[in-house]
Amino acid sequence: MEHRRTDSTNPEFISLVALLDADLRIRDGADHAFYAQFNKIDTIKNVIVAYEGNEAVGCGAFKGFSDDTVEIKRMFVPESLRGRGIASGILKSLEHWAKELGYHKTILETGNQQPEAIALYQKSGYKVIPNFGQYAGVENSICFEKSLPDERL
Repeated sequence: MEHRRTDSTNPEFISLVALLDADLRIRDGADHAFYAQFNKIDTIKNVIVAYEGNEAVGCGAFKGFSDDTVEIKRMFVPESLRGRGIASGILKSLEHWAKELGYHKTILETGNQQPEAIALYQKSGYKVIPNFGQYAGVENSICFEKSLPDERL
């Protein structure tokens, strides 16, 4: 498994995000338009695409949230490839990259209709926090955070 650092112009990332958005349209139902406005990818500079051989098998990204915090965005592995540790590896790579850039914490939002994502974040050491920013007061959102340790990830 190879994790390539790239940005939101990467064609495989764009294709994976299209699959993610199609899945979220179904899961989020009537709430999809609300969430979609916060998930634009045109300005994301920190993207990881996981490859198995020449095939893109998953992605994730982060963007700065504050001086010491990044927000994890656009995590996705196609359903047929789940359960193989691809998402966990991508998340670790994103955390490591954020730490390299001087960030000390990650935050993220996921929906309560995404049990796979919730399980991934809990298994990866993320703790539920009060909903932040645009997700404050949104009942279908679950927000998480994780402090990045000073030692090597």
